[in-house]
Amino acid sequence: MNSNESTYTVPGLSLRDGHQVAAALQDRLHALNDLQLTLKHAHWNVVGRGFIGVHEMLDPQIDVVRAAVDTTAERMATMGVPPVGTPGALVKERSWDDYSLGRATVQEHLAALDLVYNGVITDHRKAIEAVSDIDPITEDMLITQTAELEQFHWFIRAHLESSSGELQTAGAQTEQGAAEQVNS
Repeated sequence: MNSNESTYTVPGLSLRDGHQVAAALQDRLHALNDLQLTLKHAHWNVVGRGFIGVHEMLDPQIDVVRAAVDTTAERMATMGVPPVGTPGALVKERSWDDYSLGRATVQEHLAALDLVYNGVITDHRKAIEAVSDIDPITEDMLITQTAELEQFHWFIRAHLESSSGELQTAGAQTEQGAAEQVNS
């Protein structure tokens, strides 16, 4: 057991299970912290036609993601594991690269954010699966967060979708690649 972990967890879970769930949440905490910073970065750096609509669309997303950060960290603490929310830990422990766009057009940022949301949602779903047989409370929290993230992803994708349902970012593997793809 990590010296920062307590000798308790929530009633009804074994110490091992509580700390296992909290470990899965630590990864989600890093992802959510990164997402809210990335969204704010895009909010500040988006330019071009449609700027104000996207600029204002991102603020409520940032607020909801920030609330999810707090809920996730508090769930970890409830389980007896101190959440780590420092930038250094996030960078050291994350499995993804830093957001690759700076000042860019509306379509370029939306294309890159499509990939960002895809990654966060995919990993949230993996976390749901990992905790589903252990802790229904955490599972419910993650399901609620995923539903909100999926709705925001839809908002992003609506800007990238053709009337026939094709995404301009189809097949893109990187944020930069997605951004370039919408310009071609």
